[in-house]
Amino acid sequence: MGSESVAQSDFLEFGDTEASLMEIGSGNYGCSHYRRRCKIRAPCCNEIFDCRHCHNDAKNGLETNPLDRHDIPRHEVTKVICSLCDTEQDVKQNCINCGVCLGKYYCSKCKFFDDDVLKNQYHCDECGICRTGGKENFFHCNKCGCCYSMLMKDAHRCVERAMHHNCPVCFEFLFDTMRDITVLPCGHTIHLECLKEMEQHYRYSCPVCSKSICDMTTLWKKLDQEIAATPMPETYQNKMVWILCNDCGANSHVQFHVVAHKCSRCNSYNTRQTRGGPAASCSSEVGIKIK
Repeated sequence: MGSESVAQSDFLEFGDTEASLMEIGSGNYGCSHYRRRCKIRAPCCNEIFDCRHCHNDAKNGLETNPLDRHDIPRHEVTKVICSLCDTEQDVKQNCINCGVCLGKYYCSKCKFFDDDVLKNQYHCDECGICRTGGKENFFHCNKCGCCYSMLMKDAHRCVERAMHHNCPVCFEFLFDTMRDITVLPCGHTIHLECLKEMEQHYRYSCPVCSKSICDMTTLWKKLDQEIAATPMPETYQNKMVWILCNDCGANSHVQFHVVAHKCSRCNSYNTRQTRGGPAASCSSEVGIKIK
């Protein structure tokens, strides 16, 4: 009975120590990108940085010689430096010198540390990187080559390697961006804040394929009214032109109007004139706010 009490006491003491090492310095170290208790040595230039984003920002700035600009090969990181005791060591979750936890979330595949576990990080083997939001809330689409919310599993439109390109607005690479991404109805991807900025400037078409990004019914009705209230001069009343609809892809032969041209198939005004006279076309980028 006595020996059991001693063993249990030793176990609790060990558990308390382990918990202490998990918490020591948590939240007090890191950078603007991550809270963590280690730095990394970049294998590409042998310099020390708080994280890969800090490295990429420093090495790709305008003041850097274009020939020297580069991104860190994240999976090739082999050395980390403890922020508490400055011990350089092989990549692992706990410091070999002081024992402190270098990051509550740790991925040995990505060589990634983060103390903010409220992000619900998980590693996606198909993507080859860690993502946030909880593995149970996402699925990986092999054709798109990225993870999407489970809410989109049966409804999203596949676009091959949908996030393996730059945001069409700010040109930041989307696949491993830290900013929120949204998927447009056409399947193309864009930063959520970039999409909101587009809408603030009354831009309602995809920057990649020009399809409408939302229900445009209200705007089309306004254009119907505008066209009805703007009769063309007699010279142009019987003028016909060919248009291509950006939304449905149909070609239509319609009466020319200086305001806009309406698709004969889907009634969209998100069209472009292809031939037949004075250039006049309208797309969903017209400066009318949708309410």
